[in-house]
Amino acid sequence: MRMPRLSRQRGVAVVTALLLTTLAVTIVASLFWQQQVQVRSMENQRLHLQTRWILRGALDWARLILRQDGLDNRGAVTLNGVWATPLAETRLDQYVERERLQNESYDASLSGQIQDAQSRYNLINLADKNTPGQKKKEELQMFTQLLVNLQLNPSLAPLIADYVAQSQAISGTPNQPLSGNGEEPMPLMRVEDLLAVKGIDANTVEKLRDFVIVLPVQTPLNVNTAPAELLAALVPDATVSHAKAWVEFRKRTPFADKEGFDRYLKESMPDKVVAAAHDAKSTYFLVQSRILLDRAALNAQTLIFREDQNKGWRASVVWTREY
Repeated sequence: MRMPRLSRQRGVAVVTALLLTTLAVTIVASLFWQQQVQVRSMENQRLHLQTRWILRGALDWARLILRQDGLDNRGAVTLNGVWATPLAETRLDQYVERERLQNESYDASLSGQIQDAQSRYNLINLADKNTPGQKKKEELQMFTQLLVNLQLNPSLAPLIADYVAQSQAISGTPNQPLSGNGEEPMPLMRVEDLLAVKGIDANTVEKLRDFVIVLPVQTPLNVNTAPAELLAALVPDATVSHAKAWVEFRKRTPFADKEGFDRYLKESMPDKVVAAAHDAKSTYFLVQSRILLDRAALNAQTLIFREDQNKGWRASVVWTREY
């Protein structure tokens, strides 16, 4: 009688030992997993921090180029400038300090481009700053023609202009927060905000993206960098074909100032007077950046403001948006 009972006790002991061993293994595995997650989280934070330091260095480089361009050309902006040369994907592995694991695949690269923000139509120009809540007639005419040139519905122009004028009258500037009962139009901060306007869909926004922009203040269109569709909209009764001829001319002889473009226009199309704001100089620039660091990626768009001061040119960051 003792043997079966003893066998049962030994069986229970073995099962209990197995259960305890399984529990211990599970706990240890869980601890190792949590530790691995924490290590990976710390590595990710370090990678993202390093990408932002690389972005900071890239923006310092862009600001330096823009300052030097201002000194060399006295504010005139042309597509022949050094600033307009894109930065192809450049390896940064040898410049970025980081502990590397054995046999680890480690990549670091930077690419980007500086663009003249005033080569696009500034939607804030549609509002008449001297008469709050009202549209600017000559700017509305230009924007309407731009929609025609882009094969978009021109009836959308007054709707967008009304929205911009009303939001500007309420907020004062596009970067101030809006206070109200929620029925007032929100000020435009970026092109995507046009979706708040009745009749505007994602397809329309996508077609406008490369031709319009929202800047902190009203700005003239740069005739040295604007595409043909915008130049044709700038001049009443001009066609895109006319504007393409102007683009070819400025490649050979960029306009030194606003008056230079006006003189050339008078020779090309006599009796045409451009009322919409235009110039050969720019103060706002967009910097597109793409940074790859191991498994981390950072795409950013930065707006830089450049101005001429008594002690030299100054370029400062207005905002940076990651996407």
